[in-house]
Amino acid sequence: MRFALPTRAAVLSAAALLLLATPAQAAGPYAPLPPHNPYAGPDGTATMHGDTGSSDATPLPGPRAGALDSHRTALASACPTVLVGADGFPVALCTTIFGLTPTVHLLDPADGRSLAELPLAKGSLLGGVYAYLDDRDRLVAVDGNRDLLRIGHHRTAAGGWELSVDSRLPLAAVVPADDAVTGVSPDWQGRVWFATGHGVVGTADDRTGAVRALSLPPGEQIANSISTAPAGTAVASTHATYLLAAGADGTPRIVWRQPYDRGPGRKPGQLSWGTGSTPTFFGPATGGDYLTVVDNAAPTVHLLVYRAGSGEQVCSVPVLRAGGSGSENSPIAVGNAVFVASTYGYPYPKLPEGAGPAVPASGAFRGGLSRVDVRADGSGCDLKWDNTVRSAAVPRLSTGDGLIHTVLRGPVVPGTDATSVLDPYSYAEIDPETGAVVRTKWLGSGFLFDTLQMVGSIAPGRVVLQGTTTGVLRITEG
Repeated sequence: MRFALPTRAAVLSAAALLLLATPAQAAGPYAPLPPHNPYAGPDGTATMHGDTGSSDATPLPGPRAGALDSHRTALASACPTVLVGADGFPVALCTTIFGLTPTVHLLDPADGRSLAELPLAKGSLLGGVYAYLDDRDRLVAVDGNRDLLRIGHHRTAAGGWELSVDSRLPLAAVVPADDAVTGVSPDWQGRVWFATGHGVVGTADDRTGAVRALSLPPGEQIANSISTAPAGTAVASTHATYLLAAGADGTPRIVWRQPYDRGPGRKPGQLSWGTGSTPTFFGPATGGDYLTVVDNAAPTVHLLVYRAGSGEQVCSVPVLRAGGSGSENSPIAVGNAVFVASTYGYPYPKLPEGAGPAVPASGAFRGGLSRVDVRADGSGCDLKWDNTVRSAAVPRLSTGDGLIHTVLRGPVVPGTDATSVLDPYSYAEIDPETGAVVRTKWLGSGFLFDTLQMVGSIAPGRVVLQGTTTGVLRITEG
């Protein structure tokens, strides 16, 4: 059923008011969020994982109780990154189905349609996935030519919209031709930190043109994004978790390194042999007291928590015991609470080059979600609950409504753990206190609606934007 849409001006005005009215450090049991990075966009929508600390949390609330509507914007692309700037405009970084070309889309905040698009130079499968919005609503990403780009959206003379590369800084001097940048994040001095698949970690200052880098030990790869906080820059390689800092000229140095159990091989439902986590800063005092990742131990993975400043291990807790014990997703972490979702056995249609064989060769997608709480005195951690929720997206915790938002993948035959191209997908809200699913909305069935363990973002106006293999879903109040 079609209905009259509000004007774009009204939508943007409402978005601006909501951003101003929603505190970055929401009160309640899930607080504080990581410190706001002055060189990034709004908390909750500036990065794939919400903020530069990668909390996978947002101060913005999702849809209110009642009926829900959903609409799919078809872009013939997989869209793992959907961000929203301070101006209320969503920016999606997608990869075309045919040609695997990274493409930026500016979406209409009122209805989700693409207002403008800009293809980027091709790189690796994971290159062009992680990006962020800066404090001027520009998308910061590295293209296949190893150039650091700031992409802005602007009005045209005809009153439409266009996307353009506002600045470009080559990284080829430190990133080899056979390598690709997998993650970028700004630090508190305005430099852009980056990490590559082959283990190069560097800083780039596009105000001065300075680019500095170091290489991690031989054989260590970086398959996920990176996180920044006042304490430093967190990187999880296929062997260890690091905290790094920059010298006066921007040259990275290792503050601490903690190896983890990487298991006998890549688990089914993961994209690399090692942790699937983008490291997450969290904590009850500053929002950056701790750093957490999930290891790749077999048969059961562990949530690992470290003190961010020193690297001292706080705990190692077995998680995802009820379902499949493996995760390609970054944990949600706010205050003392950490949530881990299973991707074990998820059927990815394509793996990155060099991913290697799975060990074991295959596994059922049973699902799983665990909550671990760090004790108030910091003496350790405790598993609070563990279930078999079959999340097909990276879950997002809203401190604005107190719910976890995700998408569930159901089997065609109820009660089984089989997967097929006909599987149904449903938007879901989960009670973080119990792990119980409290509301669902059927989205559709089949490949068009596969969320492929991609992240959903909650936009101003209680709108959920969820990437799929073919575009972006827009979930709103009915």
